[in-house]
Amino acid sequence: MASGRSIPLSLPRRFIGDLVHFAHQMPTVPVQKIINVASLERLRAQIDPRPSWCAIFTKAYAQVAAEFPELRRAYMSFPWARLYEHYESIASVAVERMYEGENGVFFAHIRSPEKRLLMTLDSALRGYKEAPIERIVDFQIELRISKLPTPIRRIAWWYATCASGYRKAIAMGTFGISVYSSLGAESLHPLTPLTTALNYGVIQENGDLAVRVIYDHRVMDGATVARALARLEHVLNHQIAAELRDLASVTPLAGDPAPLANGLAPLANDATPVVTWVR
Repeated sequence: MASGRSIPLSLPRRFIGDLVHFAHQMPTVPVQKIINVASLERLRAQIDPRPSWCAIFTKAYAQVAAEFPELRRAYMSFPWARLYEHYESIASVAVERMYEGENGVFFAHIRSPEKRLLMTLDSALRGYKEAPIERIVDFQIELRISKLPTPIRRIAWWYATCASGYRKAIAMGTFGISVYSSLGAESLHPLTPLTTALNYGVIQENGDLAVRVIYDHRVMDGATVARALARLEHVLNHQIAAELRDLASVTPLAGDPAPLANGLAPLANDATPVVTWVR
């Protein structure tokens, strides 16, 4: 008689299991705003290579977080309930990579994305997508943690999520980016152990795009998130649009080297968005 089989958890699956375990302990709420990105799409189409939407939204949201300190805070429960506010934003972008024959989710950490040029940020994200996993420090740390026994892993996760705000920011980031709209799908409420996670869907024919922020209600209220989304729309249509116009007006010279991504070698352009998240 045919029967099923037992499949050991891969290291990335262990990591996601720990992430979900602690994410379920957070009272998160999604807030959505429809933002029209038609003008940005027209500008983006004039640039070769085109910056990814992930890079655009990562930089724009980081700019908003620089203006809204609530987006850089985290709720700490031990030894007493308090909020920790980090001095800079650290984006945690989830990247799907093939690891030992199985798709796995890894997390790329980018400090102060709002201070980076858009194409430099895009190059960094492509580096996380294409460079060998063994050359990416963030991914190697994730794999080393996942090799530890479950009790030790859970203690480390608890310390980062409940006791040390600084350690949480450094090890996990201050906000997450969650996207797989290139597959024609979107998540309505992705799980995250971070205070906020940015998520957006599929661009409609008229340029409308559903943009969501999933937030920890212990840290802020929905009105703050609504104002942050309104500010995000302004940043996209002004600061980001201005940078795209500058890029569209520059004709690259043949043979110009691509910028290095976090110390990685220049990589070929990949138009496919690089991110996914916990479904």
